[in-house]
Amino acid sequence: MKEDIVEQDKEIISVGELNRSAKYLLENTFNNIAVVGEISNMSRPSSGHIYFTLKDEDGAIGCAMWRSQASRLNFSPENGDQCILKGQVSLYPATGRYQLMVKSIEQAGSGNLMQQFEALKNKLDKEGLFDLNTKRDIPKSPRHIGVITSESTAALQDILSTIQRRAPSAQVSISASVVQGDNAPNNIIKALNRIVIFNEKNPDNKIDVVILARGGGSIEDLWCFNNEDLAREIAAYPIPTISGVGHEIDFTICDFVSDMRAPTPTASAELVSEFNFKIRDRLADLNLSLFKSIEQVIRTKKQFVGALKSSIKNPLMILREQSQKLDNFELRLNQKISLNYAIKNQSIKLLSSRLLQKSPKSFLKELNNKILNIDSNLTKSIKIKISFNRSQLSEYNKNLSILNPLSILDRGYSIIQNKAGVAVKSSKEVGLGEILSARLSEGFVQVEVNKIDE
Repeated sequence: MKEDIVEQDKEIISVGELNRSAKYLLENTFNNIAVVGEISNMSRPSSGHIYFTLKDEDGAIGCAMWRSQASRLNFSPENGDQCILKGQVSLYPATGRYQLMVKSIEQAGSGNLMQQFEALKNKLDKEGLFDLNTKRDIPKSPRHIGVITSESTAALQDILSTIQRRAPSAQVSISASVVQGDNAPNNIIKALNRIVIFNEKNPDNKIDVVILARGGGSIEDLWCFNNEDLAREIAAYPIPTISGVGHEIDFTICDFVSDMRAPTPTASAELVSEFNFKIRDRLADLNLSLFKSIEQVIRTKKQFVGALKSSIKNPLMILREQSQKLDNFELRLNQKISLNYAIKNQSIKLLSSRLLQKSPKSFLKELNNKILNIDSNLTKSIKIKISFNRSQLSEYNKNLSILNPLSILDRGYSIIQNKAGVAVKSSKEVGLGEILSARLSEGFVQVEVNKIDE
């Protein structure tokens, strides 16, 4: 490279020679420097390299960072970030463009703040303010939730909408405070004290848990939550507290001294509403299970009623069966009468034959008396049998009449039916003003429902 350095005594040099010489001088003079400024014109092509401009009030310089160095960054630099860049000044000979080849980037000012953060964290930790054994239990199902945040933040709306959706019965009270800037710690402490005073004045409606919330931001934006006075106030606070500050990757001193840390404001609202949310799911499951059980019971009862209906005979069928039995009795009776008559007639013929053979009048008279007695007994027997059969037939008819479902109407009862002709069995099956039909022993009447007594 030394051979390419421009010699002052040469009269004419090429552009390439000039650029190469300037590149050599810049790289050796500004080999490992640190520059502070604001990033702008950020560009991230698909190659993975980063190109941007670093500027301040007095000037600007183009910057390039190769993919191998960019992949090792622990944050994503954006336009407007104040950063400290370390690297080497160089020049691109093909265009003569002067630029800074960046090896590392760190956020300006964050290093000092992080040292303060770690120092306060170690101090409070040694004093026992982070001890898990001193943490208060968060109520499983808080009835009254206190929220400390700015009323204009999106974090507040996220918390309110989450609690409303998951635990609509819970009461939410807001103790407003600024959550950024130098005055924020004192404002937050005052907001905490307002809640304590509220609980003292309202013993029947105390706030059960307090959420301290703010959306994400830079370490400077969240710095008020690293205040020592505020940390001690939260550690000694008599009400369980949840810190829902920043995003999941953000940590503050308030996270460590609070009774519980939530990664986001929304997550803090989910924590205090988790029990109610699960209860609602459990109630929904029980309701579904109860509904299915009732359906099964109704299905079983319907099957039972169907089986009973199939076992009950039609009254007309019973009447026919009884009529058939009566016909059988009549046939058997007639057969028996005919048989008895034939037997007796045969006996008479036999006796007549004997009489004719013997022909004594006394014997004939005796025989005639026997015939008359037999005839009388036979007549009585026939009448008794007929009377018995008629009595039994009357009993059958009476039983059939009792079994007839319409016979009860003769005793003053009626059957109430709706418009579909279905019999009404319960007052729950009708409504006020509904027109019903009453079936009487003779005819129908229509009635209107004016009152329902269950």
